[in-house]
Amino acid sequence: MRAVEIQEYGGPEVLKVVETEVPEPGPGQLSIDVAYTGVNFADLKARAEGYRVPALPFVPGLEVSGRVRALGEGVTGLTVGQEVAALTQGGAYADVVVADAVTVFPLPPGVDLRTGATLPTVLPTAYALIHAVGRLQPGETVLVQGAAGGVGTVLGQLASAAGAGAVYGVVSSAAKAEYALEHGYDKVFVTSSTSFAKEVREATDWRGVDLALDPVGGETLRASLASLALFGRLVSFGNASGAEPWQVGQPDLYPLAVSVSGFSILTLAQTAPAELRALTERAFRTVVDGVVSLPVTAEFALEEASEAHCLMGARTSTGKLLLRADRVAGQAENA
Repeated sequence: MRAVEIQEYGGPEVLKVVETEVPEPGPGQLSIDVAYTGVNFADLKARAEGYRVPALPFVPGLEVSGRVRALGEGVTGLTVGQEVAALTQGGAYADVVVADAVTVFPLPPGVDLRTGATLPTVLPTAYALIHAVGRLQPGETVLVQGAAGGVGTVLGQLASAAGAGAVYGVVSSAAKAEYALEHGYDKVFVTSSTSFAKEVREATDWRGVDLALDPVGGETLRASLASLALFGRLVSFGNASGAEPWQVGQPDLYPLAVSVSGFSILTLAQTAPAELRALTERAFRTVVDGVVSLPVTAEFALEEASEAHCLMGARTSTGKLLLRADRVAGQAENA
């Protein structure tokens, strides 16, 4: 089978298509004939700096859709040939991937394989940020960094559906702002990584926002913290800036009684897989119910993974990027 390997760290050019053995599932696992693979910023960090890479060579990729190929010992509730979406700990840039059964989800009725590949990381992350960690209440205001990205696209829709008083986004270009305004946002700031705090204060009559969601870290996280209202909450769910780990202390929290929390879907998959499963099932229902849609804005063949990384790395993409494993995807399209 084909797989896209990282054999050394570096730019998109280090992604190499290789022929390798088909992996077999172990106990509690299953293998999947991949139809589509989602491209995430974590994949770029894995390629460039070894983020969550246990050893080289390494096949990146955290989410897939496809059909169950084989079941490992002890796996129940799924059948060979069933269409599923899965969260993996890597290995998804391939024709076949192995995943823990607890993070494999049957596709809901009406959700095709192409749409299914957009769901496993983005949708539960956004759902958790709004409902489980951020605990948004009707009438509260929300600020989202990266409002035009995959998670940002879903966050705007979920916050709006949850009755947010206003949903604000931060993006890096006018084109991204236009896109975000079509996906649940009331106002979008095209600004630098730190100057948005003043604009947020002005937009909220100097009150600030109740909930700020930040995947960037560093100075952007500090500016998000400075954008909070009395009793506001900040949730960190990434460190795209690559900045040193941040620290928050009493001087930051006490004056307005604000709080800071964090979320990582990959860590939750390791520490509380059953809770992740329940969270994901609730999140998937928002797609079935028509609350959320996540547009696929670019699709690449598996061997074009480097091109997908170039596009995402340029910070000009919106929505969701996918890789296509032609054999299974083609069968789905012709079914």
